[in-house]
Amino acid sequence: MPDQSPPPMPPSAAVTTREAQLRLLDSPDPRLAANKRLVWDMYREIVQGGHADRVEAYFTPEYIQHNPNVASGRDSLAAFLRGSRPARPLEDRIVLPMLNIIAEGNHVLVMSERPMRDEAGHPYRTTWFDMYRIENGKIAEHWDPALKSAAMQHFDPNRMEK
Repeated sequence: MPDQSPPPMPPSAAVTTREAQLRLLDSPDPRLAANKRLVWDMYREIVQGGHADRVEAYFTPEYIQHNPNVASGRDSLAAFLRGSRPARPLEDRIVLPMLNIIAEGNHVLVMSERPMRDEAGHPYRTTWFDMYRIENGKIAEHWDPALKSAAMQHFDPNRMEK
């Protein structure tokens, strides 16, 4: 029987350079630009860089996490990071292909591409969404579409299929 898997998605308008990502942070509203920059810097240092020692600079102590694989609270986030990825040298950009960063009110939405492999080993791309609520200059809440799974409990964005 011929392969029934869908063909790989064509490349999108992913933003991969530092200069292009910095343009995504622009906003005529300085508060929205600052919120976008906060999330972008946090992603580079914490999510991608694995620097759990920096969570205090970015997250409120009462941080609410809606991903079912990570407990709420800034200290719980730091523990998750220490258990799921090593600290790495910081990049000057987000390595994951970015699609957009949108801010409205006190929320920032980050859209990215994720190169993955299906159970048969075929490569494909999917889209990921992370939304953050900012409170007094720090991240107070996070949402994403993650499902509860052992793989997501040890997810490291630097180890995805390319």
